[in-house]
Amino acid sequence: MRQEDRGMNPYVAGALAGLVLILSVLVAGQFFGASTSFVRSAGLVEQIVAPGHVEESSYFMKYLARDPGIDWQWMFVLGIFFGAFLASNATGSFRWTDLPDSWRDRFGPSRVRRFATAFLGGTLALFGARLADGCPSGHGLSGVAQLSVSGLVAMACFFAGGLITARLLYPGRRS
Repeated sequence: MRQEDRGMNPYVAGALAGLVLILSVLVAGQFFGASTSFVRSAGLVEQIVAPGHVEESSYFMKYLARDPGIDWQWMFVLGIFFGAFLASNATGSFRWTDLPDSWRDRFGPSRVRRFATAFLGGTLALFGARLADGCPSGHGLSGVAQLSVSGLVAMACFFAGGLITARLLYPGRRS
């Protein structure tokens, strides 16, 4: 594998993530978390289309009543996008692509099929994150940083789920 294909050293990336978590707590007084921003975004969009439905939904109001606009977590998700862009440019691994080459190898040449598979996977991951009342960054990184038992259990489950999913998607692959 070429150096530019490997991206950032995972130890450096982990240390940087830890520093960002510390800065997040010191500056904003908040731990990491991302999945709630999707609920908030959906609620904000739905307020434009069907405001009555949002006001009647205890789920949306749980997140919109406290802070009806864009909050720190939404900005955190935006920062993930720009941070990934900057990191990939810094390591020379940036390139425009709709989906990774490994997806073409696994799911064939159909862009529609690959996009549908990625969309379904993302939808299931977000649904699971909302069922768990948090995502890997919230439960895993922030929970483990606080030595939370639920964070440790959640992180172990995220890893186990990732390993199982990788084996199902890429059977027989060793690296």
